[in-house]
Amino acid sequence: MTYLIGLLSVVFLVLAIMIVSKSMSLSKGIQGTEQDQDTPLDGANNANAIGMIVFLVLGSIGAAWSFLYSRPDLLPVAASEHGLKTDQMFWVSMGVITFAFFVTNALLFIFSFIYRHKKGYIATFYPVNHKLELIWTVIPAIVMAVLVFTGWRTWRDITSQAPDNAVVIEVTGHQFGWYVRYSGNDDNKLGNNNYKLIDATNSVGIDFTDEKSFDDFTANEMHLPKGVPVLLKIKAQDVLHSVYLPYQRVKMDAVPGMPTKFWFVPNKTTDEMRYITGNPDFNYKLNCTEICGSGHFGMAITVFVDEPEDYATWCKQQKPFLTQNPDFLAKVPEKLKGKAQKYIEAPAATPDSTQASGATPAAATSLR
Repeated sequence: MTYLIGLLSVVFLVLAIMIVSKSMSLSKGIQGTEQDQDTPLDGANNANAIGMIVFLVLGSIGAAWSFLYSRPDLLPVAASEHGLKTDQMFWVSMGVITFAFFVTNALLFIFSFIYRHKKGYIATFYPVNHKLELIWTVIPAIVMAVLVFTGWRTWRDITSQAPDNAVVIEVTGHQFGWYVRYSGNDDNKLGNNNYKLIDATNSVGIDFTDEKSFDDFTANEMHLPKGVPVLLKIKAQDVLHSVYLPYQRVKMDAVPGMPTKFWFVPNKTTDEMRYITGNPDFNYKLNCTEICGSGHFGMAITVFVDEPEDYATWCKQQKPFLTQNPDFLAKVPEKLKGKAQKYIEAPAATPDSTQASGATPAAATSLR
């Protein structure tokens, strides 16, 4: 490695000497008298000028081919209403930038060809040109202002208050997975939670002193209704994570101690995307895009976008956390135990219990 570095140093030194020598000869030509007009031109002058045009043409063809070849992989299909708007804004910005890139570079290479050194040619020097300065200052400023205003308006809509009918889902990142809690089937309101209540069973610290938490349920996957606003309440338990739904154009950091949120409207079901992509095994994924440790690469859960009626059916099939863990009834305040009791499933009657109570099996069934 040392020899390689030494060799490269020698090569760069030689190149530097050659460049300085060339610069000095050019400087003498600039400072020369009119007699220098008879000095023969550098043999590479025309070759360099033609090379500029060749590079412009081949470079433009290569850039166009590269874009068209990679176009299908630039952005996945937008599967949310705001995703269509952000994609449109992205392509408008790309169009403006590409247009400016090709115009400026075309002028750069074409001028290098047209105004290459020629005998008897004297360059015109403009000490100042206010008209040109206004053109290249005002026009880009106007274009930039329009792009910024459009982007601000789109971002304002995305980050605005979620509609009242939005489905509320809490997503909590942890090393290395996601806890998903739904607002239940009764009130569509998430109950409070507290990190001090987290234990081996209560992974998100659901607070059962809040009656809105009685119908909350958790799941190992995420279901979203098509065409209905969805509000994600995002949290993190340990380190920085980031919620990322690429098809829905949703990305928001999950920050410990600082809840964030993002609302959107899914517009393509999982079945529709399977048809669009031609992949019968396609599934949406919720990924983490913030490197959070050794297991970061596997931090993902499956997301299903259902028709509203299918989503409602799925929700009704889920049991509230309190139903699955009746021991937590002890954490409910006495004044709220009556409301919480309806979420506690009555234990199935056994022959021993019915005989002990003096009731027949049929009577026990009717009591339930």
